[in-house]
Amino acid sequence: MDNLKIKTITDEAGIELFIARVETHTGVRLPETYVRNSKVVGVFADNSMVGGYMVVTKPGFRSLQFVPDRIKNEHSFFQNEEYEMMEVNGLWVGPGIKTPRAQFKVWMHLVKDIFFAKKKYLLLMSDSNNKTIKRLHALANPTPLFEGAPQVMAGESTHGNIRVSYTTRWQVMSNLPRYISELRSRERRVSQGLRNKLSMQS
Repeated sequence: MDNLKIKTITDEAGIELFIARVETHTGVRLPETYVRNSKVVGVFADNSMVGGYMVVTKPGFRSLQFVPDRIKNEHSFFQNEEYEMMEVNGLWVGPGIKTPRAQFKVWMHLVKDIFFAKKKYLLLMSDSNNKTIKRLHALANPTPLFEGAPQVMAGESTHGNIRVSYTTRWQVMSNLPRYISELRSRERRVSQGLRNKLSMQS
């Protein structure tokens, strides 16, 4: 974990690399304007980008864009002011972030960014079939808004099936004991897996 560096990306080459890596890992190419208007964070190991995410604090949220109008008309959450919301998008975790402790470091950096954004609601969106991101999102104890085929506008692209949910800034912070418990649980599973592997080889 010690060789991981997490930093905000502002240079042109870094932004383009982030967009390309998100597309490689998720199959979706994010619009450049959308990315450039967001806070882009990269995770680096030995100067190579191995993960990252975006924090979006202004309306124009992609997660809401893909929710069908009928859901927006029915769900009380959509009566809230969008300027009270923020969005985490472009979250990807490459194989270079291998250990539970390294993943925990990335998650806690994201939690810090969420806290300092000072928004009431946090929007989360992911591919319904991506179990890794689903597990990460579950740590925030989100409330589901929509899961299914997205409402896609002309020229836009996303996953065939999406999951959109929300939580609150304070709920993310209050779950800190849960994050630590999950870290310890995953470290125990990894340790047990290694012991089982060594036992089979002996």
